[in-house]
Amino acid sequence: MTSTSDLLARRNRTIGPYSPLFYSEPLQFVSAKGVWFTEANGDRYLDGYNNVPHVGHCNDRVVRALSEQAATLNVHTRYLNERVIDYSERLLATFDPHLDRIFFGNSGSEANELAIRIARQLTGNIGMIVSDYSYHGTTITLAGLTTGLQTAVPLDPHVRTLRIPDLDRDPRPDAEVLSEALASLDASIASLQEAGYGVAACLFDSLFSTEGMPRVPAGLVTGIVDRVRAAGGMVIADEVQSGFGRTGSHMWGYQFAGMTPDLVTLGKPMGNGHPMSAVVTSEAVLDAFGSRNEFFNTFAGNPVSAAVGEAVLVEMEEKQLMTRAATLGAEALARFREFAGQYDFVRSAKGTGMFLGLDFAVDGAPAPHLAKQVVEGVKARKVLISRIGRDESVLKVRPPLAFGQAELPILLDALAAALDEVSV
Repeated sequence: MTSTSDLLARRNRTIGPYSPLFYSEPLQFVSAKGVWFTEANGDRYLDGYNNVPHVGHCNDRVVRALSEQAATLNVHTRYLNERVIDYSERLLATFDPHLDRIFFGNSGSEANELAIRIARQLTGNIGMIVSDYSYHGTTITLAGLTTGLQTAVPLDPHVRTLRIPDLDRDPRPDAEVLSEALASLDASIASLQEAGYGVAACLFDSLFSTEGMPRVPAGLVTGIVDRVRAAGGMVIADEVQSGFGRTGSHMWGYQFAGMTPDLVTLGKPMGNGHPMSAVVTSEAVLDAFGSRNEFFNTFAGNPVSAAVGEAVLVEMEEKQLMTRAATLGAEALARFREFAGQYDFVRSAKGTGMFLGLDFAVDGAPAPHLAKQVVEGVKARKVLISRIGRDESVLKVRPPLAFGQAELPILLDALAAALDEVSV
């Protein structure tokens, strides 16, 4: 077995030292099954973080579907294939009726890039509105509107940002917080129009995950949607983190947030680790774009990907994973709220379904050092979580939906023990 230090040195000589790694001492995993990793030294770690293996690492149904289809046929979409259409129909059936057409891609970045391209063509505008701490992908277009990761690419001049308020951090009345946020949005829209960019679209993750899962005032999301539409723009919902039943109450985050998007982008959990993505939209939007663009993606929508994607949906249905997320999420959130009441340095509990967090603060100021202590303390107990938010002061607990009742106490006990060890 290659030692961790040797493997890290080889990684730096090939991939380079700038690709991030989790934890002060990186982990070297050699296998995974369900919600458990096996490390190179044989230790097992509970996965409380990764949403990519949505129905579980190396899920038997998904692996079988992939291998059987790969041994039968894999080809691009310029030939007819029933499996691709079967999957398209099954996936679209999970959306609201007006969202009845699909473009396939290979990554969330591709999906968001295509959604922006469509919005620009259909509106004739290029102006974009995003939150001031967000991440939607790696392409040059998306780098120019990235606000939540370090990048040498400056914010594009046709991008305006919106601070997403958090009622857990703002003591003012909800109505005052909402009014200020929407006034800021109005100013951004006016700025784009005055500069001649107009408004092509807004792009948001419906749970505002990267932003730290803020508790937003009622009316914020509908206020954003209404104002963007009134300015001639389109609404793009990024479901890479909030979709596929993650909230426990709705299949899609946009439904949870109470918004009606024009374009919905999918990625990571769609293929349980197999590279897949999509843009879901309406017949009218697809016709307006498709009739003017011979759009084709060699690898997107191939039969193997369709087999994998369908297996994910079937597994979700048969195992009732969205219902499980609701049940376990409610139990976990109740315990998280107990933590918030028990420890002075925990400002609030965050999240819904199986996407949860704790916000750390000392004397009202974000405390990322405490969040890091807890992440490392939980890892020392063989459980994996992470942290998010502009201050990196919010724990990020987002396990595969295969996570079950047997695993929840393990995670909660590890978290409780790590909280007890915190040195303020």
